[in-house]
Amino acid sequence: MKISELLDSNFIKLDVESKDKREAIKEIVDLMQGCSQIEDLDSFLGDIYAREKLGSTGIGEGIALPHARSKGVKRLTISFGRSLSGVDFDALDANPAHLIFLIGTPFDDVGNYLKTLAQLSRLLKKEYFRKKLLLAESKEEVLSIFKETEE
Repeated sequence: MKISELLDSNFIKLDVESKDKREAIKEIVDLMQGCSQIEDLDSFLGDIYAREKLGSTGIGEGIALPHARSKGVKRLTISFGRSLSGVDFDALDANPAHLIFLIGTPFDDVGNYLKTLAQLSRLLKKEYFRKKLLLAESKEEVLSIFKETEE
């Protein structure tokens, strides 16, 4: 499954205002309010926080991938937040995260979950791809960047 098929423009925020990791995660999770893929938003948020306590999902290069398997999630879903000023995600390289992809999946969909994480990680390793996302001027442009790169 392609990232562009999982990411909906309603789940994209290009101006994350939070400076704190917990607040940024909540701000991005809140995009999913009323989303059919999420059955229990509070449960999902709690699972994201619990996963983050196990180890930071700030992977460096200005990227954070908060994710969780959750009873509150009915179907694999992704939301994306961009912070131009950056959010401290306790990344390995100590740099703030500017591109934050939040991933949720039901407990029984581990295969697709791991494939999606791997696919997203591969795309984000490419510097030109990260730069395009940082410069995107609209949600639609973000989706186009994924569609172009995934083809």
